Amino acid sequence: MAKKFAMIFGWIFIVLGVLGFFNNPLIGSSSGALFMADTAHNLVHLISGIIFLWVAYGAAHKAATTLKVFGVIYLLMALLGFFSSTGSVLGLVMVNAADNWLHLILGIIFLWGAMSKRSGSM
Repeated sequence: MAKKFAMIFGWIFIVLGVLGFFNNPLIGSSSGALFMADTAHNLVHLISGIIFLWVAYGAAHKAATTLKVFGVIYLLMALLGFFSSTGSVLGLVMVNAADNWLHLILGIIFLWGAMSKRSGSM
């Protein structure tokens, strides 16, 4: 299950990372985008996607651990984002309320995927 999660979210993060570099209503740095993402945020998405895909295709035995680490990171990102008054997390990546809720949900999904009974198989 963890390998499958890593594969799915790897491709999703790659697509979102690339999409964030183009003006669109879903993700971007403009005030009209649903999810706020500056260049640093887009790079985080791309790097996260690459890590997930590397784990899914090359180191599946580490998928559950990777999902746990990302789950904790995304939960921390959500908490920091909820309490940020600057619209960024630690001054590194821009976020808005939609990002914060998405980070919270992703953190929970990653932890759930890491702790599922079939974490090592696909």
